[in-house]
Amino acid sequence: MNRQRLGRWLFAGTLMLALLLMLVPLPGVLEPFKPYWPALVLLYWALESEDRVGLGLAFSVGLGADLLNGIVLGEQALRLCALVFIALRFRSRLRFFPMWQQTLAVLALLLNDRVLLLVVRMLAGSSLPPVSWWGAPFVGAMMWPFLFLLLDDLRARLRVQ
Repeated sequence: MNRQRLGRWLFAGTLMLALLLMLVPLPGVLEPFKPYWPALVLLYWALESEDRVGLGLAFSVGLGADLLNGIVLGEQALRLCALVFIALRFRSRLRFFPMWQQTLAVLALLLNDRVLLLVVRMLAGSSLPPVSWWGAPFVGAMMWPFLFLLLDDLRARLRVQ
C-alpha cells in the first residue's frame, strides 16, 4: 500500500475512532467529564495537515456526530466549524508553541466550544447545565498532549505526510 493511501486510511480511521469514542457510554457520574473526541482529533489534523481539514470536513463530521448522537441537527456541525476555523486561522502560531502552551490554547478552544454549546442549547430552550458540565474541556486539555504525541507517533511510524 502506498504512503498516500495509508495516510488517507489513518486520517479517516482516526476520525471514525473519534466518533465511536464519542458514543462510548460512561457511568452517570463521569459522563459530564467525557472529552469531545471529534474536536480533539480534528484539531490535531487541522494543526498538522491543513490541506486535509477544512470547514466542509468539520461540518460533515459534525453532522455525522449529530446523527449518531440523535441531537439537534447542526449543533455539533456549528461547534466543529467554529473550532476548526479558529485553529486554521492561528495554525502557524499554534503549531510551534511548546506543548504546555499548546495545551492551554486547546483548553481555550474547548472552553469556547462549551460556551457556543451553551448558547445553542439556551436558544433551544434548555435549562442551565450543572457546574460539572464545565469539566469536559479541562479533561480534553489534559488528554491533548497524550493524543497529540500518539497521533504524531503513528504518523511518523507510517511516514505519512
